[in-house]
Amino acid sequence: MIRLARREDLEALLEIYNDEVLYGTATFDLEKKTIREWEAWYALHTGNYALRVWEEDGRAVGYATLSPYREKEAYLGTVELSVYVHRKYQGRGIGTELIKEILRIARENPAVHTVVSVITGSNDRSLKLHEQLGFSYCGKVKEAGYKFGTYLDIDTYQILVPRTEDSGIRKK
Repeated sequence: MIRLARREDLEALLEIYNDEVLYGTATFDLEKKTIREWEAWYALHTGNYALRVWEEDGRAVGYATLSPYREKEAYLGTVELSVYVHRKYQGRGIGTELIKEILRIARENPAVHTVVSVITGSNDRSLKLHEQLGFSYCGKVKEAGYKFGTYLDIDTYQILVPRTEDSGIRKK
């Protein structure tokens, strides 16, 4: 089931993320995060940015979030989507449902205009999922990161959040 993330989920979310740091390419971080770093991350994602978890057996086994895309003011209406699912639970549609929920939240937020996803080029499952959910392919950055002894490409996808009128909320 999908629910709002809580502080007590932090260790489970950190475990999911650090597993990807150590064994996967969905993140280009090379060093495990600490609980202190993750507490700061959590504080950012419980304000204006959505953070939802998938709970199973009383434990968070996946999460999706929106984050600031860039620090420049003109990017205020653009957010970056991230989704991570514990490897034991992958392939069961959890990521799909989490992304759908995050997009629903984005559509309800008048400050959000564009959702961007930056995906490692070798992550075929995620690339296909984003296309199925209506994201448009924007481009590839060749050999953008180096992990596990190889250079990795990144692919950028985006979806525009439909709006009946532009709220102008991005103006300062």
